[in-house]
Amino acid sequence: MREAQIAGISGSLSEYLLPLLCEAGRVRMSEADFESIQFSARELPKRVRIPMWREEFGRRIVHVDIEPASDVPFQAEATLQALQGLRVIALKGSAMRFTRSQANIVDGDDSIGLIVNYPSVCRLSQRGQEIEFRAGDAVAILHSEPVIVSYVEGLQLGLAVPRDALVPRVTDVDSLAMRPISRRTEALRLLMTYLKSALKQGALAAPKLRDTIVTHIHDLVALAIDDCAPLGESSASAVMAARHSAALDHITAHFQDPELSLEIVARGQGISPRYLQRLMASSGTSFTERVNELRLQKAFTLLTAPHDGARRISDIALEAGFSDISHFNRLFRARFGDSPRGVRSAGSPAA
Repeated sequence: MREAQIAGISGSLSEYLLPLLCEAGRVRMSEADFESIQFSARELPKRVRIPMWREEFGRRIVHVDIEPASDVPFQAEATLQALQGLRVIALKGSAMRFTRSQANIVDGDDSIGLIVNYPSVCRLSQRGQEIEFRAGDAVAILHSEPVIVSYVEGLQLGLAVPRDALVPRVTDVDSLAMRPISRRTEALRLLMTYLKSALKQGALAAPKLRDTIVTHIHDLVALAIDDCAPLGESSASAVMAARHSAALDHITAHFQDPELSLEIVARGQGISPRYLQRLMASSGTSFTERVNELRLQKAFTLLTAPHDGARRISDIALEAGFSDISHFNRLFRARFGDSPRGVRSAGSPAA
């Protein structure tokens, strides 16, 4: 179960962030206070991959020195999304070592970094202390002090939050650096779920959502790196938003199960059904409405798929998650303005 959860988080982040990576070289997109920089060495000639990665990505973008840590052909790709109060970087590639030295520190960046490790083992050295953390774990570092991070091949995620944003939220920022954060930490899991949702929706690039999203991430980062009491059914907006994202993920993954219920989802999230109802109501859509919409959309897709023309409608309804064919027919007509048979016969979208 633990390995599946870790793989799920990693896969979700890959799904929503890594596809932004460009095919070669560097691409910079900017709109107002939001900036996205993508870099991939995939299509570059082998002889220039490492030099370009060091110079263009390492020294100019993230202000570190980079050295390959294996003899295999070098591969690397990354996406950096930056806005006021937050930087998010996803890195995928060969094993490498990042060194932020005394020379790099002159950039004046005093952010608190949060590194989340996915493949297997990552080693980190700062303040004369060296730690090793494993898949799904995280650790906070100080950008204002020298640090060395050794990655194995695979996916890594990093967040950078301004020091001033965390000081009011935690007891002692400096004392929290270099303290491993277990993958089992609830606040870390909620942070990753919330971040995935923000990336999926493109919320970081949306001016109207940006401030709220960044504030929630600041709150969740603070909860993840600080020693805090169990979050429980907190009324804090960041916790509620993250729990809502986690519940929606659960529903999206399991809506085709006819037995799915509010109680099952709530139990999976470690919250009460009443609290989950409040979370769903805050978005203007009830649990039942959300599940039915996903099931109806699935049924519509199956009904209009050319290769599914011979399947019985009752079988399609069951695959979509409906156990009552009459109930399915009523909901389908109300949603799409025609019966399932009519939509199949028409062979074109009715929504």
